[in-house]
Amino acid sequence: MIYFYNVHRDYGRGDGVESLNFTIYKGEFVNIIGPSGAGKSTVLKLIYMDEFPTQGKVVVDGFDSSMVKKRQIPYLRRRVGMVFQDFQLLTDRNVYENVALALRVTRTNRRVIKKRVLQALNSVGLGHRAHSYPQELSGGEQQRISIARAVVKDPIVLLADEPTGNLDPEVAREIVALLRRIHEKGTAVVMATHNYGLIRNLPFRRIRLENGRMVRE
Repeated sequence: MIYFYNVHRDYGRGDGVESLNFTIYKGEFVNIIGPSGAGKSTVLKLIYMDEFPTQGKVVVDGFDSSMVKKRQIPYLRRRVGMVFQDFQLLTDRNVYENVALALRVTRTNRRVIKKRVLQALNSVGLGHRAHSYPQELSGGEQQRISIARAVVKDPIVLLADEPTGNLDPEVAREIVALLRRIHEKGTAVVMATHNYGLIRNLPFRRIRLENGRMVRE
C-alpha cells in the first residue's frame, strides 16, 4: 500500500532523510520512532505528498510521487487521514463543523455528512460535544476531535505525527488506545513518536530513524 524506494529528501541544511526503503501493508500499525530531528515528520509528509523526494520515489495506494500531477494530490489526501501534535482545529467553528469540513470540501451530501460526522464523534467518545468549541475542550478532547476529523473520510491509512506530544501520560495512553481501536476496525495506522516508553509494549512493527536513516526495523 505504501512503498518507499531508495528515498532521499535533502533540505540543503544537513537534515532530511536518505536511503529509505520499506513497505507498509494494508491494515498494518507501524510506529516510526527516533529522537527529535531524526526525520519522522518528513516520512509522514512524504506519504501525504506535502513533501517530495529529492531522489527515489514514494508510492501510496497507486499514487507515485515521481509521476503524480498537482491536481491528483487532493484525491490522494482523501484517502489519507492526518493527526498532528498541535490539533490544528479551527477555533471559530464548533466541533461538528471542524469534523464536517473534511467532507464539505468534497461536496458530500448533507445527510451523509451528518451521519458520518456523528458516527466519527461517537467513535471517539465525544458525540455529546458536537456543539462545543475547541477552546472549551481539554487537550485530550481536542486530540480526539482531530482524530474524528481524520477518520470521518474513511481513510485507508491514518498518519499520526507525535499525537501525544502535548498530552500528559495518562491521556497519551488513552489516545494510543483509541488509535488501536481504529486499527482493529481495518484502518492502517502510522504513528511517529519519540516516546519509546509509550509504544514499548505495543505488538506492532517499529521503524527506527536516526539522523534521517533507518537504523533498525
